[in-house]
Amino acid sequence: MTTGRRPVRSVIRAVSDAARRWSDGDFPPRVRTLAAVSRRTGYSSPVAEYALDRLFSSISNDALVATIAGELGSLDALDGFVDRNGMRVRALPAGRTCIISSRTTIGVAIVPAVFAICAGCDVMVKDREDHMVDAFFRTLLEELPDLSQRIAAQTWDGFASERDLRDFDTVVAFGDRTSLETIRALCAAESRFIAYGPRTSAGYVARESLEGDVEALVREAARDAVLYDTEGCLSLRTIFVERGGAISPEDFFSALAREMERAAVEFPPSRNDPAAIAAVAAAHDLGAFRAANGQGTVRTDAARSYVAVFDGGFERAPDFLPRTVAVFPVDAPSQAADYLRQHALPIEAWSASSQRADIVDAAIASGAARVAAFGALQNPPLSTPHGGRPRIAEFVRWVSDER
Repeated sequence: MTTGRRPVRSVIRAVSDAARRWSDGDFPPRVRTLAAVSRRTGYSSPVAEYALDRLFSSISNDALVATIAGELGSLDALDGFVDRNGMRVRALPAGRTCIISSRTTIGVAIVPAVFAICAGCDVMVKDREDHMVDAFFRTLLEELPDLSQRIAAQTWDGFASERDLRDFDTVVAFGDRTSLETIRALCAAESRFIAYGPRTSAGYVARESLEGDVEALVREAARDAVLYDTEGCLSLRTIFVERGGAISPEDFFSALAREMERAAVEFPPSRNDPAAIAAVAAAHDLGAFRAANGQGTVRTDAARSYVAVFDGGFERAPDFLPRTVAVFPVDAPSQAADYLRQHALPIEAWSASSQRADIVDAAIASGAARVAAFGALQNPPLSTPHGGRPRIAEFVRWVSDER
């Protein structure tokens, strides 16, 4: 390579080998990080284990190669000029890249960091207090020491004046809208700003699916709902159930509530936020009051490990609270899309029990970047665009050779 950087295949191999080591639950750095992640987030060890398993098992050599080649047309474009659409072009690094981690989602900065590294960028990650990215980078440097001058992970106060983001050509940030606006104001005007704001996900149960293995369907939906305390963009907060199936939407709701209680045993809720616990209790009490007045049904357990609300009307917006899910009966997918539009819910993905064309169309109309089966919502393939954005294409700049 004329840039003096390692060929991309060497980098991919090092990244995938480091991820494979982190896929081992007994790998010492992972064991230490797991404890630190649980302390920081309040998530139980089973939830944190699940997150690490899904994250690192997705970062395989084959998945990296397929994703990069799929977006850039060829892996070779990162190492030299290639023919593309009748022109000789090359994908060069977009420049110095800063990635600012999310407070809640475990390891969310690692995937964009990996692709920025594969693109040849110099990468700085704002790590969280559990130092997870730093620990992974140390493993990566054991695989490929040449990266020592290109990657780093540090912690700093979110608004520290000494961190000048104008030094970076690309800034990736996760957070709420206020945080994203603040971060954007700290960047250079010409820098590329890749923002991932708050989003949520919805589920749709087709009437024909209610004649199959409903028990398995409900079990998968409950897992999608309770994981990560329903805080992530892939958390299932709203489920629409079609009328006219073998069981009613009300019966599906009752089965879901039972499974959410069981799922809370497998993935216990966090207990480190008294305000959130009080808010969940208040949501249940409000649901109980509405139910007493003939407006829907609410279910929970003695520990308030979840709250499930069934509502026949569309006036109620979902509660953005831990392990709180709303179920709505509908006659068609268009009603679900109308509800999401009415409440201006930014949708990341749909869980769908059927690939019926009208369901997929409604998912697309809602703004979803992905349609997945129930149970797969929280386990996206590496190639899946996050927030509808590509994985590596935003970390390169194209140069053409027109001689």
